[in-house]
Amino acid sequence: MQDNIDTDLREAVQFHGHLCPGLALGFRVAKAALHELKAERPGDEELVAIVENDSCAADAIQYITGCTFGKGNLIFRDFGKHVYTFFNRRTGQGIRISEDYRGFEDDQRFPELKKRQDAGEDVSRAMREYKMDKAAAILRADEKEIMTIEQLSDLPPHEARIRGSARCSLCGEKFMESRGRVKNSKIVCIPCFEKE
Repeated sequence: MQDNIDTDLREAVQFHGHLCPGLALGFRVAKAALHELKAERPGDEELVAIVENDSCAADAIQYITGCTFGKGNLIFRDFGKHVYTFFNRRTGQGIRISEDYRGFEDDQRFPELKKRQDAGEDVSRAMREYKMDKAAAILRADEKEIMTIEQLSDLPPHEARIRGSARCSLCGEKFMESRGRVKNSKIVCIPCFEKE
């Protein structure tokens, strides 16, 4: 089991590009979700993940769970919260996981390093050490120390729909038909609609 976790973590780090506290948290959340939902990394849309932030954690969740934007089973809600909701479409089970890690709340290294960095000092080495310490602490912490898991009775979101395309009357580029807007009696894409 430990070998699988080590391999999965190495591969998630490779996918993301580096190890950091956010990736460590996302890794732990994704592993907890698969365990709680009694699921394996699916090939299609059997599992759904809803992430409420665009932090490094989302990359680990995407890699470990197999939920992606392209398949339509990774949904982003820009709430800026470390909250992650998962559904297993096969079983109908859903869970909500919220981050609750308090291990570094009294640690003053980050605010001090940030202040020195903002003043122009090179603190990159100390910042890396701080991030590695925090990532390591998250990876070794007991699950109950870093997250709260709630069972849900909600239904999973609908499966991804393939929508038709339209061509923008102004720029000529194709866009998802359902995202079209009307401007001066013409169907246009959102960027052209928002231009003055």
